[in-house]
Amino acid sequence: MSASSDKEQDDVPPAAPRDYDALRALLIERKPAMPKRLAQVAAFAVDRPDDVTFGTVAVIAEQAGVQPSTLVRFAQSLGYQGFSELQDVFRARLRERWPDYDERLEVLRRRAGETQGAHALFGDFVDTAVASLLRLRNTLSPATMDEAARAMARARVIYLIGQRRAFPVSAYMAYALSKLGMAAVLVDNLASLGPEQALAATPDDLVVAISFTPYTALTVDVANAAAARGVPVLAVTDSPFSPLIQPARTVIEVAEADLGAFRSLSGTLCLAMALCVAAAEIRRKGGDGDTTG
Repeated sequence: MSASSDKEQDDVPPAAPRDYDALRALLIERKPAMPKRLAQVAAFAVDRPDDVTFGTVAVIAEQAGVQPSTLVRFAQSLGYQGFSELQDVFRARLRERWPDYDERLEVLRRRAGETQGAHALFGDFVDTAVASLLRLRNTLSPATMDEAARAMARARVIYLIGQRRAFPVSAYMAYALSKLGMAAVLVDNLASLGPEQALAATPDDLVVAISFTPYTALTVDVANAAAARGVPVLAVTDSPFSPLIQPARTVIEVAEADLGAFRSLSGTLCLAMALCVAAAEIRRKGGDGDTTG
């Protein structure tokens, strides 16, 4: 084979991913090297797959803060002929995993402008919560869950930080852990003393940092400061591009479904309950739950 033929083969781009998991992994891998606008679309696609699934090019471009032509360029850079071909991968994801609930949520979005009573709205939120729970059950890694529970069981004291929408989760975990006989400190930032509240954490403790888009600066700062002192950090967040990824030793990714602009906390709270009970059970048995020998 001639040298020119070798070069022609090298110039052929790799085949575009045909399943969502492969596409998501490719976006995470390539994002750091992408031009600014394409990286912006990559982050949006990973963080908000449902919006990419159901949105038009114009709507997705507006939500991602780019021009519609950027979406086409983005798709082509990944080996697709156009954006609609890339969008088919996101739609196939629903057929494989959550065909019923996501389609029902799309119906809810389409009728968002219609007047409906409180009970009907309650039903809509129930559907959203169920979608979140099923999605989380199907995507959470058992190994990651076990690792997080073991980290909590090993900790002398568990420091819990979550602000704004994440605050109910951290507050519940502080309550549950205390009731289960495990030492827990809620970093509530009362009187703006959040950083000082977490300053007592040592490498024998654990900081559980919970934050979702848009990320709370205080939570990120507390996690970074703790990691710099050698304190292990468990992050509960919603994206592989979250600023909590870097300081965390263990990351649990939770992408909640939303109804309009209202995102459910059902999956995150269920996760919090499971982690607290699992950690307490590991502690009760007198080990760290590691069965690898």
